[in-house]
Amino acid sequence: MTLSATSQLTSVREINDFQDLAALAPTWEALLAETPGGTFFQSLPWLQTYWTHFGANQRLRVLVVSNGEEVIGILPLIIRTTRRRIATVKVLTYPLDEWGSFYGPIGSQTAATLTAALNHIRRTRRDWDVMELPWVDSEGDDRGETAQALENAGFQATRETWQTSALIDLTVHGTWENYWASRQSHWRNNVRRSEKKLAARGKVTYVRYRSEPGQTLDAICGELFDACEAIARASWQANSSTGNTLVHEEVREFFRDCHVAANQAGSLDINLLLLDGKPVAFNYAYHHQGSVFGLRTGFDAAAARDGAGSVLQARMIEDSFNRGDRTYNLGPGYLECKRYWLTETRPSFRYTHFPAAAPVAQLVRAKRSLQRMWYGQTQRVEPKK
Repeated sequence: MTLSATSQLTSVREINDFQDLAALAPTWEALLAETPGGTFFQSLPWLQTYWTHFGANQRLRVLVVSNGEEVIGILPLIIRTTRRRIATVKVLTYPLDEWGSFYGPIGSQTAATLTAALNHIRRTRRDWDVMELPWVDSEGDDRGETAQALENAGFQATRETWQTSALIDLTVHGTWENYWASRQSHWRNNVRRSEKKLAARGKVTYVRYRSEPGQTLDAICGELFDACEAIARASWQANSSTGNTLVHEEVREFFRDCHVAANQAGSLDINLLLLDGKPVAFNYAYHHQGSVFGLRTGFDAAAARDGAGSVLQARMIEDSFNRGDRTYNLGPGYLECKRYWLTETRPSFRYTHFPAAAPVAQLVRAKRSLQRMWYGQTQRVEPKK
């Protein structure tokens, strides 16, 4: 189903049918190329793969914003039904679902897209209990535009710190040598010792595969994914119950389908460390226009004692400098083990609107208020009068 709404300067078309997304592909791809801080997670191939695996109990609300005949932005949204102790809640939110660090509208005119899309949400029938926009890079590429758009649309919202990601800004130091010299001396020595330990056991080889747009999944690309899976099975990940490792049965096929989609989109980035030809460590990542996101990493338990993971990380970062990459996102959480590599930490924020006329929303709001008394403060985004 497709809905339309028009404001003074822009029109908004709403797409609810997954099959209708295919016609948007060329426009979506062009807009993503212009998106500040854009990632593979904001691409149409990623959304299509995600929806195929997890869309059964969700509702699609993709808002396409146009100025005249020109599409200037796309805001992908979904309605997810979550069952909580207090009630079943329908949440209008982004479709990232904790896979990446940041999310937002597609295109360079982010402020206009957000404003038009949120005004469309305000005008149309409310089929959700809570509107929640997490993963907003308020202190980076978002530039406060989400808060402003919510205010302009008349949505009172709270702002909370959501996640904190570890980033390496490769432009700060310019070269690998300068970056490496800026790391703590004892850490550099640890990595050097690990290099020597591994070299004493056999020939150490670093392999990186980075796809180009339009590539099909060939034998080599498939073998590289198999190698990552094999390492994951030989690590702690084989026994993980969280449901988000490469080899967990709940997401294993999703990862494989994303592998195909990312390869064809030119966003796949696989890093392997080999010892006498046998893979012992991997870093599975996505890249987009000079920015790398490290999705999953792992190392064979037998090689962990010799620091295979650290050696691979160092070689990957050095290679990213040589390729001219701009940023390497080590991902959210686990900041303690990433502190030796990062050049900065950056928070994402969650903006939440609780409609006064929705009893379920007020229950959720009350529960969070109690939680905030213990865990921290929020900032309220007030609507314009």
